Amino acid sequence: QVQLVESGGGLVQPGGSLRLSCAANEFTLDYHCIGWSRRAPGKEREAVGCISRSDPSTYYANSVRGRFTISRDNAKNTVYLQMNNVKPEDTAEYSCTSYYRDYNPLYGDYDYWGLGTQVTVSS
Repeated sequence: QVQLVESGGGLVQPGGSLRLSCAANEFTLDYHCIGWSRRAPGKEREAVGCISRSDPSTYYANSVRGRFTISRDNAKNTVYLQMNNVKPEDTAEYSCTSYYRDYNPLYGDYDYWGLGTQVTVSS
Protein backbone atom coordinates (compact mmCIF):
# COMPACT_ATOMS: atom_id res chain seq x y z
CA GLN A 1 0.00 0.00 0.00
CA VAL A 2 1.49 3.30 -1.11
CA GLN A 3 0.96 6.17 1.30
CA LEU A 4 2.23 9.73 0.98
CA VAL A 5 2.09 12.55 3.52
CA GLU A 6 2.72 16.21 2.75
CA SER A 7 4.27 18.62 5.22
CA GLY A 8 6.04 21.96 5.38
CA GLY A 9 3.23 24.34 4.55
CA GLY A 10 2.50 27.51 6.42
CA LEU A 11 2.37 31.27 6.24
CA VAL A 12 5.14 33.03 4.34
CA GLN A 13 5.63 36.61 3.19
CA PRO A 14 5.83 37.54 -0.49
CA GLY A 15 9.37 37.04 -1.72
CA GLY A 16 10.09 34.50 0.98
CA SER A 17 10.94 30.83 0.79
CA LEU A 18 9.38 27.59 1.93
CA ARG A 19 10.20 23.91 1.48
CA LEU A 20 7.52 21.25 1.20
CA SER A 21 8.13 17.55 1.75
CA CYS A 22 6.28 14.54 0.40
CA ALA A 23 7.15 11.46 2.43
CA ALA A 24 6.22 8.07 1.02
CA ASN A 25 6.49 4.56 2.38
CA GLU A 26 7.60 3.62 -1.13
CA PHE A 27 7.66 5.13 -4.57
CA THR A 28 5.05 3.75 -6.92
CA LEU A 29 6.14 1.42 -9.68
CA ASP A 30 3.89 2.74 -12.42
CA TYR A 31 4.44 6.48 -12.27
CA HIS A 32 6.66 8.27 -14.72
CA CYS A 33 7.10 11.54 -12.88
CA ILE A 34 6.45 12.39 -9.23
CA GLY A 35 6.02 15.83 -7.76
CA TRP A 36 3.37 18.35 -6.90
CA SER A 37 0.09 19.91 -7.88
CA ARG A 38 -1.91 22.63 -6.17
CA ARG A 39 -5.44 23.91 -5.84
CA ALA A 40 -6.24 27.48 -4.95
CA PRO A 41 -9.64 28.38 -3.47
CA GLY A 42 -12.26 28.60 -6.18
CA LYS A 43 -9.90 27.38 -8.90
CA GLU A 44 -9.19 24.09 -10.63
CA ARG A 45 -6.24 21.93 -9.69
CA GLU A 46 -3.02 22.98 -11.38
CA ALA A 47 0.09 20.96 -12.12
CA VAL A 48 3.18 22.46 -10.46
CA GLY A 49 6.04 20.18 -11.44
CA CYS A 50 7.59 16.76 -11.16
CA ILE A 51 10.82 14.80 -11.32
CA SER A 52 11.02 11.72 -13.53
CA ARG A 53 11.60 8.20 -12.25
CA SER A 54 14.50 7.51 -14.59
CA ASP A 55 16.61 9.73 -16.79
CA PRO A 56 16.05 12.19 -13.95
CA SER A 57 14.48 15.21 -15.55
CA THR A 58 12.38 17.91 -14.01
CA TYR A 59 9.29 19.57 -15.42
CA TYR A 60 7.74 22.80 -14.24
CA ALA A 61 4.64 24.78 -14.92
CA ASN A 62 5.35 28.12 -16.52
CA SER A 63 3.92 29.88 -13.49
CA VAL A 64 6.64 28.50 -11.18
CA ARG A 65 9.61 27.91 -13.47
CA GLY A 66 12.69 29.67 -12.18
CA ARG A 67 11.25 30.04 -8.69
CA PHE A 68 10.44 26.47 -7.58
CA THR A 69 12.77 23.47 -7.57
CA ILE A 70 11.79 19.81 -7.22
CA SER A 71 14.26 17.28 -5.85
CA ARG A 72 14.18 13.73 -4.56
CA ASP A 73 15.98 11.78 -1.84
CA ASN A 74 15.60 8.10 -2.64
CA ALA A 75 17.14 6.99 0.66
CA LYS A 76 14.41 8.85 2.55
CA ASN A 77 11.62 8.14 0.04
CA THR A 78 10.94 11.85 0.00
CA VAL A 79 10.25 14.41 -2.71
CA TYR A 80 10.77 18.10 -2.00
CA LEU A 81 9.42 21.32 -3.39
CA GLN A 82 11.70 24.26 -2.72
CA MET A 83 9.65 27.41 -3.16
CA ASN A 84 11.60 30.65 -3.59
CA ASN A 85 10.41 34.17 -4.27
CA VAL A 86 6.85 33.17 -3.51
CA LYS A 87 3.95 35.27 -4.71
CA PRO A 88 0.42 35.73 -3.34
CA GLU A 89 -0.91 33.72 -6.29
CA ASP A 90 1.07 30.74 -4.98
CA THR A 91 -1.43 30.49 -2.13
CA ALA A 92 -2.98 27.04 -2.47
CA GLU A 93 -3.25 23.56 -1.05
CA TYR A 94 -0.27 21.57 -2.32
CA SER A 95 -0.50 17.81 -2.84
CA CYS A 96 1.88 15.00 -3.67
CA THR A 97 1.12 14.04 -7.25
CA SER A 98 2.07 11.20 -9.58
CA TYR A 99 2.11 11.85 -13.30
CA TYR A 100 1.90 8.93 -15.73
CA ARG A 101 2.63 10.21 -19.22
CA ASP A 102 6.23 10.12 -20.39
CA TYR A 103 5.90 13.06 -22.75
CA ASN A 104 4.82 16.43 -21.41
CA PRO A 105 3.75 14.66 -18.19
CA LEU A 106 2.20 17.73 -16.58
CA TYR A 107 -0.45 17.70 -19.31
CA GLY A 108 -1.37 14.02 -18.88
CA ASP A 109 -3.12 11.79 -16.37
CA TYR A 110 -2.26 12.17 -12.71
CA ASP A 111 -3.21 11.13 -9.18
CA TYR A 112 -2.86 13.30 -6.10
CA TRP A 113 -2.60 12.12 -2.53
CA GLY A 114 -3.65 12.86 1.00
CA LEU A 115 -5.10 16.07 2.35
CA GLY A 116 -2.26 18.23 1.12
CA THR A 117 -0.46 21.01 2.93
CA GLN A 118 -1.63 24.61 2.91
CA VAL A 119 0.66 27.38 1.73
CA THR A 120 -0.44 30.96 2.34
CA VAL A 121 1.57 33.85 0.93
CA SER A 122 0.64 37.07 2.66
CA SER A 123 2.08 39.97 4.61
